[in-house]
Amino acid sequence: MANQQMNQPSMNPQMPGGNITFNHGGHEVLDLHEVLSGLMGQMEQYMLYQEHIQDQELMNICQNQSQFMNSQYNIMVEAFSTGNDPSMPTSSYKMNQSNDVTYGLTPSQPSKPKQSVNELDDKCISSFMIGLAKANATALTTASLESTNPVVRRVLADSIPNFIEMAYELFLYQNKNGYYQVPQLAQQDMQQILNSFAKSPMIEQTGQNNLQ
Repeated sequence: MANQQMNQPSMNPQMPGGNITFNHGGHEVLDLHEVLSGLMGQMEQYMLYQEHIQDQELMNICQNQSQFMNSQYNIMVEAFSTGNDPSMPTSSYKMNQSNDVTYGLTPSQPSKPKQSVNELDDKCISSFMIGLAKANATALTTASLESTNPVVRRVLADSIPNFIEMAYELFLYQNKNGYYQVPQLAQQDMQQILNSFAKSPMIEQTGQNNLQ
């Protein structure tokens, strides 16, 4: 995790006439291109959103996430371009929302697409933001599973919880303001599903490898 010592690649084939290393697999290179492009797009779109945000709390979230993403983007670029440990370790994003969730549905008007930019409100903007965070969390997960370079893989893996945290922060903000309602099952149905699994018996550890 953060501040964890990263493993150095075992092989560092170099580009002829230069110091750039080719210690990346093909899937890794393509996935990293998608990750970095997606992260750059999220930061750029956050700049556009700040022109339309009305709620100061959402503005603070947008600015905090933008600042954090900028540092993580630089770390990823450095690790990807060099194939070695970045000069700064990855860090953990800290949200300011409480974990309280309001359950249940309240009547509301049906939603429909906005007809002009001037109609965009904080509900729209926060929905755009959470969509971007979810998409980049998925892209980071996919890329980390395809990475052959151990440093790049660790940087990506360390970054996944941060984007999950950012998406969760935006969900909590939306839920608190009634933008993201959370329905529940009937209590009887919920209880039946909660009790539909039982623990598995513990398997004794022999300490011996039975294979000869």
